[in-house]
Amino acid sequence: MTEVTDADFEAEVIGAELPVLVEFTADWCPPCRQMGPVLTALASEEGDRLKVVQLDVDTSPGTTNAYKVLSMPTFVVFRGGEPVRSMVGARSKRRLLEELADVL
Repeated sequence: MTEVTDADFEAEVIGAELPVLVEFTADWCPPCRQMGPVLTALASEEGDRLKVVQLDVDTSPGTTNAYKVLSMPTFVVFRGGEPVRSMVGARSKRRLLEELADVL
């Protein structure tokens, strides 16, 4: 799983060929830490169809504010450089895959 920042968000997410799942996260957020293994597994298993990245809201406030992220974890799916889905809160890998089915 890749970590992105304000500096490389455009290149890594907006310019990506695959759909991108961005987790807006923070070190101090327990549900975000809970999602780490889920997202790592998802990135490993679905890497040919989906790019999974994390963006730390504390170190990348520009992107966080641009997408009006207020709660962590927030997941935003980008396809063709545009946000197409937003989800808030921790979830299981199975539920995440169900919610991403029409994007993949």
